[in-house]
Amino acid sequence: MQNQTTPLILTFGVADPIGAVGVHSDIGVFAALGCQALSVTTALLIADSARVEDQQYVEPDWVSDQARVVLEDAQVAAFKIGAVDHMEHVSSIAEVVSDYPDAPLILDPFGSQLPPLSEQTDPEELLTVLRQLLVPQATLLMLSQVELGRMAETWRDLANGETMADDAQHLIDLGCEYVLVTGTPAGTSRAETGLRANTLYGDGGIVRHDRWQHLAGPFIGGGCVLSAAITAYMARGEDLPRAVDLAQQYTYGTLLHAQRYGMGKLVPNRFYQMAAPATESRRKTKD
Repeated sequence: MQNQTTPLILTFGVADPIGAVGVHSDIGVFAALGCQALSVTTALLIADSARVEDQQYVEPDWVSDQARVVLEDAQVAAFKIGAVDHMEHVSSIAEVVSDYPDAPLILDPFGSQLPPLSEQTDPEELLTVLRQLLVPQATLLMLSQVELGRMAETWRDLANGETMADDAQHLIDLGCEYVLVTGTPAGTSRAETGLRANTLYGDGGIVRHDRWQHLAGPFIGGGCVLSAAITAYMARGEDLPRAVDLAQQYTYGTLLHAQRYGMGKLVPNRFYQMAAPATESRRKTKD
């Protein structure tokens, strides 16, 4: 009998029938990158590759109990928290992960394409709870530019010319170590047409700025793959800037080899490396 040597990662997220987002997506990414997933389900989706039609929340006590039982049995190398739009879930998860401050925590709170918030959830209250309870515990907070604006709008002062970097610094000042802003236009010059940029901010400014050739898609679950891959590389011992670099390369490959399951969007191929030639070009430019 052999002791566990594969890094264990506990992921919190929704259960998606086609595995494009949520814990089923994370399980595939972790497996492809040499890690073992442990999962806590926060909601059940009714969904296909085109859209999410509805979701059924799991009771908050069940969310925390799922995690506590697993964590009493196994030692995890990292945590990933996916889309959370239920305030009691945020509280339950925050209480659990606060007991494990040494494990990296990747927070991707808008990572699934979910239906509108339930009538019982106030969007502003949810953002406030995220800022207060989960953002301060995060090693990395991953957001699009629009989502960054939503998270930072309490402090943003457009009259004073505040920028995306200022928004990221506001969130870092709350306690998270890094903010990764994804999918922004790379520039306006002809050479930059068709490129998209991901920018990693740390305390004091930009840590890395990577530009990628835009792929048309449409895709579902690309952001989930990126945040899961960052988590996996951190669980394997990479520092965060290096984990972001490797995860971007992997995610680009999953999108380049994406598959269409039905009549909807393209789903990233998490296991493309099993068939793709090792010499395939990364197709990346970096500042």
